[in-house]
Amino acid sequence: MSASVGLFGGARAQYQLRQSFIYLNMEAVLQPEVAIGNAGQRFDEQGNLTDDQSKQLVSQLLRNLLGQGAQG
Repeated sequence: MSASVGLFGGARAQYQLRQSFIYLNMEAVLQPEVAIGNAGQRFDEQGNLTDDQSKQLVSQLLRNLLGQGAQG
């Protein structure tokens, strides 16, 4: 999960981290990919996420993370 003021929201950084995880044989939650672009418009002054689609993706990512932990 990443957020950036740029259009792609840190997608390239996520890709680089994924390559590192593969090299280190680490487990990762791969879906959904959450890269929040134009973050300045998707968070309020207090740092709360205000974009509904981004909230749904973060929520699904957390559910997937919890599901993966239960299997281990």
